[in-house]
Amino acid sequence: MDRAAIDSRIRTLIEPFNKKAVTITDATTFAGDLEFDSLTVMDFVAEIEDEFDVIISMNQQAEIENYGQLVTAVGTLAGDDA
Repeated sequence: MDRAAIDSRIRTLIEPFNKKAVTITDATTFAGDLEFDSLTVMDFVAEIEDEFDVIISMNQQAEIENYGQLVTAVGTLAGDDA
């Protein structure tokens, strides 16, 4: 799966969590722009893990600050070069 396909799937997953209808770009931050609290992050990560059949460790979560980093991380975890 290429980066565009991963991006498309994640955009679908993020919609219900994007309460403020923020325009998502690679630079969009989860804490700042989307205002995700810790519970929202955990729910969103669970959706990502289920959709892509990957595990995102707590250490990895702490390093992922924006949308572009998430797409890249999911591609790497799924064995693709996103």
